[in-house]
Amino acid sequence: MTNKRRRLVGIVVKQSGEKTVSVKVTRTTKHRLYRKVLRVSEHYLVHDENNDVNIGDEVVIVESRPISKLKRWCVENVSRASSVQKTATLEDSED
Repeated sequence: MTNKRRRLVGIVVKQSGEKTVSVKVTRTTKHRLYRKVLRVSEHYLVHDENNDVNIGDEVVIVESRPISKLKRWCVENVSRASSVQKTATLEDSED
């Protein structure tokens, strides 16, 4: 049985503090009068319990109870890890 909480897909743009990341979610919409397709993006502060998300990762975020003044979302899973972080960890392990 699935729950009815909203889920969004976005990219991590900033690690805002302990257990918090900033996620940019981009969607497309049409202008009401001119019918031009616009890209609109919003930033969400997201709770990351284990601090396992890095900048550039594509994540699925899910609605949750209010965690702090601005945090209303939690990281559900990482759908695609960033390639920049992978190469950095590979270089560290070779040393």
